[in-house]
Amino acid sequence: MNVLKGKVALVTGGSGSIGGAIAERLALEGATVVVSYVGFEEGAERTLDAVRKAGADGMTLALDQRDPESIESAIRQVVDQYSRLDILVNNAAWNIGIPFPDLDALTPDIWDQVLETNLRGPFLLARAASPALKASQGYVINISSAGGVSPGSSSIAYSSSKAGLNHLTRCLAVGMAPEVKVNCIAPGLVEGTRMANRLPERSAEGARRQAVLKRVGALEDIAEQVVTFCRSDSVTGQTIVIDGGMPGAMR
Repeated sequence: MNVLKGKVALVTGGSGSIGGAIAERLALEGATVVVSYVGFEEGAERTLDAVRKAGADGMTLALDQRDPESIESAIRQVVDQYSRLDILVNNAAWNIGIPFPDLDALTPDIWDQVLETNLRGPFLLARAASPALKASQGYVINISSAGGVSPGSSSIAYSSSKAGLNHLTRCLAVGMAPEVKVNCIAPGLVEGTRMANRLPERSAEGARRQAVLKRVGALEDIAEQVVTFCRSDSVTGQTIVIDGGMPGAMR
């Protein structure tokens, strides 16, 4: 049963592994999927191919979420093309591997790039998409990180940005209610992704060792949880961690 048939979804950072898996899963449920990218157009086109093979319509869209004008333009293009927007998945993010003790390496410019991409960008996207999402009684799903729940990730800036995104989820759930449901998924280590490859090896090995299920996060589980949120009309303001069961993120 295609529970999202007729719905239009925008998946930011759809050129990557997590965004690609989410886009394909939404397509399998019948949604039209817009795949945004910045720089990695080839990856976005691969995701769009998967969307079409799943039997859904879609398009790719260049989007720099550090640029407010690019955000406004992207939302306009989606609504102009499809006359609606039902689902916004704030998946795009940026990280760089800087061990927590190396404070000097975390420069103001790096801090700003991480926070502007990972926290300000999702807020500006939700704000720009709010009229369309309210009209469709839609959904925002933010993709955060277990590093935003407990202090361990690629950098202090990344963990701080994702902790902010977790709370932004709660704030937007209040601010966009009652029309829009806003929830969040916080993956831990997901092997083979570009984000995982930027993690310091010590952090990655710690995640593998601590996971009580003896496995880390899975793309399929993340994508399935997005669909679950999009099926739910009484769940909002929630963050669910998908990390194989790391005790530090069990809250």
